[in-house]
Amino acid sequence: MVTLRQLECLVRVAEAGSFTRAAELLHVTQPALSHQMRALERAVGAQLLERLPRSVRLTTAGRAMLPHARAVLAGTEQAVAAARQAGGFETGTLELATLLSVSLGVLPPVLRAWCQAHRGIRVRLFEYHHGEEMRAAMAAGQADLAVGPPPVGWEGAIRPLGTEEFVIVLPADDDTAAEGTRLRLGALADRDWVHYAPGTGLAEVVDGACANAGFRPRVAVHTEQAATVPVLAAAGLGPALVPANIVPPRFDGRLLRPDPPIRRELAAYARGPFEPLTAAFVTTLLAHARVTPAHVRAHLGLDD
Repeated sequence: MVTLRQLECLVRVAEAGSFTRAAELLHVTQPALSHQMRALERAVGAQLLERLPRSVRLTTAGRAMLPHARAVLAGTEQAVAAARQAGGFETGTLELATLLSVSLGVLPPVLRAWCQAHRGIRVRLFEYHHGEEMRAAMAAGQADLAVGPPPVGWEGAIRPLGTEEFVIVLPADDDTAAEGTRLRLGALADRDWVHYAPGTGLAEVVDGACANAGFRPRVAVHTEQAATVPVLAAAGLGPALVPANIVPPRFDGRLLRPDPPIRRELAAYARGPFEPLTAAFVTTLLAHARVTPAHVRAHLGLDD
């Protein structure tokens, strides 16, 4: 009967090209390694290795068996990792799809809490500019879980995370709406705006909000980096509309609340039911996600 250990020995000997080196890699003696290889050759009924004076090479039968041996070993590793993930989240990788702005504003405290609680689970982020781009990637099997705007007509599991508020950013010395924290976007129709790159989800949010206010924003500068937008607006290049969660606690610009409010729903979703690993991450999201951070809510009275 062929064993995993025998297959591992075959692979290591083939990779090392010698029994001496393979025995070192496997942490066994050369006689023990030779015994395993002879047992494997008896089990398959063919010579797998040609023993040369200073090296070893695979026979035709050995070359035919090698890729299958590697596949069996890889499959075994995957099976063990999957069982550990489902049972105790000891090791493995969580693949997470999200929007660039969400990875900047919402996810950092969530990922910090997750990594502290699950040190053996790696997180791989796939970041997208647009919610529809992310939805298509999820449908194609790109990641285990997505965090962003909930997709319309999605048949898999969806868990709402909250409502993302948008705020207007102006320079600290801008006296627009000097006596309050609310401002109609129409009051900024004659300004040159700091805008997101065309085709991104945030650009669509801004264009839609301005259209509802009766104007099309004139653009002073486009940028693909969401974090750059509030910085440029605070520097005086023009007003900007940004997700509240990307505004840092110590920010020297002026924040105003759009009137009427501009919001975007966020959710976590998967292709099917949440599995144990993704369900655990959703629980962490619900506990630690700052969809609209407290310092912005307090500044603008967003709880009123």
